[in-house]
Amino acid sequence: MTAGGARTARSFAIVLIVHLAVLVLWQVAVDAFHVPKFILPSPLATVQTLGTASYAWGANTLVTAVEILGGFALGAFVGVALAVIFSWAPLLSLVLLPLFVTLNMIPKVALGPLFIVWFSYGIVPNILIAFSICFFPILLTTARGLREVEPDLLDLVKSLRGSRWTLFRKIQLPGSLPYVFSGMKVGAILAVAGAIVGEFIASERGLGYLMIQVQSSLDTPAMVMAVVLLTLLGVALYGLVLALERMFVVGDARQT
Repeated sequence: MTAGGARTARSFAIVLIVHLAVLVLWQVAVDAFHVPKFILPSPLATVQTLGTASYAWGANTLVTAVEILGGFALGAFVGVALAVIFSWAPLLSLVLLPLFVTLNMIPKVALGPLFIVWFSYGIVPNILIAFSICFFPILLTTARGLREVEPDLLDLVKSLRGSRWTLFRKIQLPGSLPYVFSGMKVGAILAVAGAIVGEFIASERGLGYLMIQVQSSLDTPAMVMAVVLLTLLGVALYGLVLALERMFVVGDARQT
């Protein structure tokens, strides 16, 4: 095992131990102080809800996962594409970027009812809400990365009569990748929040919908389990972005 692999394994082990310690402390505290289940269920009581068929955990988790992944993928594509267009057309950036800043200031909860009116109930409006929340940081960080390229490199390519596409492919894109993935990591977190905002406003399926349904009966273990599954979805998406970053950014750095 290489030194880098050993460090990664050690870091993963530390993270795993910390999380397990929190779970053990949580279980011990609930048992020791006899905390009622409707206030704070123990980890064991929370996990036991997975055996209840009426919650349809698999179907609801799948719906929420589609909303999160769909909103994030759309946000990443539109954010990066707009950043590239703005880098090629500074006048367009001057005109449209302030408009995007203004639109981003609109509370996304306020947009939820409008999306329901425009697109009815279902997965689509929740994907769009997740997209509206996560795409802006991807746009900003990517645009910054495309701008912050060493001027000497740009002058060199231009002096060799390199085309705009060559300039973008050889210089701007590789140099902006750390910024792109930085924005995508923020977007991954926001996409989870966006999907749940949509499900809280109006939905017929999903983990957020399930939490609203069990809230009236004070079924706290089911609500906590829904939060845990949401967290796992967010961690999985964040881990996917980290893996892609390691593949494209760290891999390119090793090759050079």
